[in-house]
Amino acid sequence: MTEKKTGKRKKVVWGITGSGDRIVETVEVMKEMKTKYEDVADIRVYVSKAGDQVMKYYKLFPEMDKVFDKIWVEVNANAPFLAGQIQMGQFEFMLIAPATSNTVAKISLRIADTMLTNAAIMSQKVWLPLYIMPSDFKEGEVITKLPDGRDLKLIIRKEDVEHVKKLAVMEGVSILELPENIPSIFEKHFGP
Repeated sequence: MTEKKTGKRKKVVWGITGSGDRIVETVEVMKEMKTKYEDVADIRVYVSKAGDQVMKYYKLFPEMDKVFDKIWVEVNANAPFLAGQIQMGQFEFMLIAPATSNTVAKISLRIADTMLTNAAIMSQKVWLPLYIMPSDFKEGEVITKLPDGRDLKLIIRKEDVEHVKKLAVMEGVSILELPENIPSIFEKHFGP
């Protein structure tokens, strides 16, 4: 447990997109972060429309509802109005994990037509640290898990990886490869 600190807890945005790749592992890590940093961090969960479907396929909502105080699901690019909250400086950082190749491409191309892409682009405009864990991190074959536990082989294309590389060189954006990299973000912002 972290040492109890006086004052208000700092809010953190956790955005979940429609990627099933490493979603179960990401949820486990975020549950650990919620417990470890309970006294200093208030993790706010925002789920895209596609993320809503994936969370249902993987049957993660009942578990998430037990751990996280509230989960917001996208209605449109401005509802809930996450970009506005980011603009007003209400958060310590934004994490999108996992991020689909669609979300990564939109952010790299500055297309703000979903709740999470709108919020991510706004985070860059107000210098809010943005951390993204892309599902398509590097070219080649990857094995991921389907909701029923079976393996699924995917081929990650260079076109998707090019968007990741474009994001990686943007100021204020950090790219994560694995859910195991998430605790280092919390340590950076809240201490060990």
